[in-house]
Amino acid sequence: MVKELAQGVEVIYDKDHSVPICHIIRGSYQPIRTEFFTPGEYSQQLGLIKYPKGGTIKPHYHNKVTREVHYTQEVLVIRRGKVKVNLFDHALQYIISVILSEGDVILLASGGHGFEMLEDCEMLEVKQGPYNGVEADKTHF
Repeated sequence: MVKELAQGVEVIYDKDHSVPICHIIRGSYQPIRTEFFTPGEYSQQLGLIKYPKGGTIKPHYHNKVTREVHYTQEVLVIRRGKVKVNLFDHALQYIISVILSEGDVILLASGGHGFEMLEDCEMLEVKQGPYNGVEADKTHF
């Protein structure tokens, strides 16, 4: 199930409509103010920060905080090209495919996923690290 939160902001749920599988922010989305789109319990937060010209953020640093991460959540920014993302629920059953284009952002929150490059692609990936290799971090299906 696809739930559109605003024009250009989508959350895709599993077939029971209970578990968010991914969050998508389209490159065309224009927020009025700073917005965060993910719940507090995620290990990744996804938001758009918006300030007017002359706005400032006070200098700061981030405190050392121990956090427990159970599953890797990935954020992909499509910098160039077009990619088809195939999404699966926790039972590895296919849910839906979405097409992402330049400027689109997806947070893969849960379930499974696979990719088909429809054009030459360049994607920026952000996820928890360090990467422990295919055997420890991924299960292919």
